[in-house]
Amino acid sequence: MKSVFKGEHDLDIIDDLRKIVIDSINQLVKEHKKSELLNLESIVIEIPKGSIRGDYSTNAAMIIAKDFSLSPKDIGEELKNILMRSKLIDTVSLEGPGFLNIILNESIWTQLLSNILLITTRYGKLDLGQKRKVNVEFVSANPTGPLHIGHVRGAIFGDALSRLLEYTGFIVTKEYYVNDGGAQIDVLGRTLYHRYLELQGDTADLPDEAYPGDYLVPVATALYEKYGDSLITMGVEERHALVCDFAILEMMQLIKNDLKSLGISMDNYFSEKMMIDSGQIDRAIRILEKKNLIYQGVLEAPKGKLQEDWKSREQILFKSTQFGDDMDRPIKKSDGSWTYFAPDLAYHGDKLKRKYDLIVDVLGADHSGYVKRIEAVVKALSSSPVDFKVKLIQLVRLLKNKKPLKMSKRSGDYIMIDDLLKDVSSDVIRFVMLSRKNDVPLDFDVDLILDKSKDNPVFYVNYAHARIHSILSKASQSGLWSEAMNKLEMGTTGSFNSQEIMILIKLSEWPNIIRQATRYQEPHRISYYLYELSSLFHSLYQSGEKDDPYKFIILENKVLSLQRLCLAKSIQIVIKNGLQVLGIVPLKEMY
Repeated sequence: MKSVFKGEHDLDIIDDLRKIVIDSINQLVKEHKKSELLNLESIVIEIPKGSIRGDYSTNAAMIIAKDFSLSPKDIGEELKNILMRSKLIDTVSLEGPGFLNIILNESIWTQLLSNILLITTRYGKLDLGQKRKVNVEFVSANPTGPLHIGHVRGAIFGDALSRLLEYTGFIVTKEYYVNDGGAQIDVLGRTLYHRYLELQGDTADLPDEAYPGDYLVPVATALYEKYGDSLITMGVEERHALVCDFAILEMMQLIKNDLKSLGISMDNYFSEKMMIDSGQIDRAIRILEKKNLIYQGVLEAPKGKLQEDWKSREQILFKSTQFGDDMDRPIKKSDGSWTYFAPDLAYHGDKLKRKYDLIVDVLGADHSGYVKRIEAVVKALSSSPVDFKVKLIQLVRLLKNKKPLKMSKRSGDYIMIDDLLKDVSSDVIRFVMLSRKNDVPLDFDVDLILDKSKDNPVFYVNYAHARIHSILSKASQSGLWSEAMNKLEMGTTGSFNSQEIMILIKLSEWPNIIRQATRYQEPHRISYYLYELSSLFHSLYQSGEKDDPYKFIILENKVLSLQRLCLAKSIQIVIKNGLQVLGIVPLKEMY
């Protein structure tokens, strides 16, 4: 499937270096009189780890060796000689099985600082989307209660991904699928009515099929304030419909308030009930019927132990196996009601009608079994290939005092968002939830997050930003720094120590981090990067405390001071840009 990503521009050393490597390979193609086109997609430019000598490393020689019928070292020598002609490159060495390690001309680092200081918030802001439309559906928790910790990670991931896509030129719709058409709403309505009766002295126990917890008590109070005791004498069906509608409105307001407390707002709330009532499921099925993808059939018995209520029966089935699913999927139950899958089918059909270039579903890990069938629906209903992604969110384990945090009595089953916000801020919660890849389980250690050490990534990154703010404030008081001064024309020493070079190389990686995070929809790459950049800065800062040559403010050497202050400011710009992409406010002071 063709990717929607294209249109990258300059101000990106790694991308520029890759273009130089590709151009050099094309030169080799001409010299060797090769007519076939080489597959160069696998060629990467990366920052080497460990003791490898080089600012950057590329696997290019190993990728193209087979096409030239040469060993990686032999073709690497030829590629090395061509690369050395570039003004950007100082030296190239061939090491290991065929890696080309590249050291840049040192003047490039001055240019990098100048670029960052000139364009500030635009550094790393690549136009990958070019105004393509994206739908990101996330949270979509059943409207049966407030959000709890189990929803937080998916909510923050979806919001951060949306911000990242918007930052890189996509037009994003953040969507919440309101599951207000299923059986759980009947249970919610009956539970709320029970709470309503309790307010009037009814002492009956909460029914077994009811939602536990006390969060519906204030909703029942609001229901009584509006209708008094008139509901008791109302017809059962009329009363139940009224109570259900009231409950949905109140629950959705609770959910919106919870999202707001995390700094999240949705662009669209899509009602399942309205979709069903408008006949969209029937219309989607008719489309599939025209494509000969719906039939009456009997499914095989489930593998393993049979469920007691399972019966072999004829059903309306969707031929999802034609699109990679492991079995065809039923559309209707034996009682004539829709299966859980039927509204999903119609909902994704609606998304397709809205002509998005990229559709992203953010689902809990417990929905992994639904991925294949949803992918099948998108393929079946789309008239042309659609870029569709499912991002699964693994579980979060909340720890305090080295033990799992106890559940909230108010919720009955789960830790509520506002319980967590009593201990840590929403920005801290955001960073932690984005500190690991979305499909990897996450431990949220409240004690660690409150600790002021490098083991606490939130503190460490914000501390770097605040430290630089303090350095620049002191430099301003000394007359060495002003945000208004034209730093680009004041010159530099043209020389950087080894620690500074490491930081400059890291700064050059920022646009590529944005590119990769966007391409793979993985905002955690930004959190990783910010922690690594902050670690390099703290190391440089601590060297300055021990050794004068590493200090940022040297009154007797204003040129060197300015160069180092420009470096510090560039680090701060990139940290600020990264945190803002994640939806986090960078701190100027630590509390």
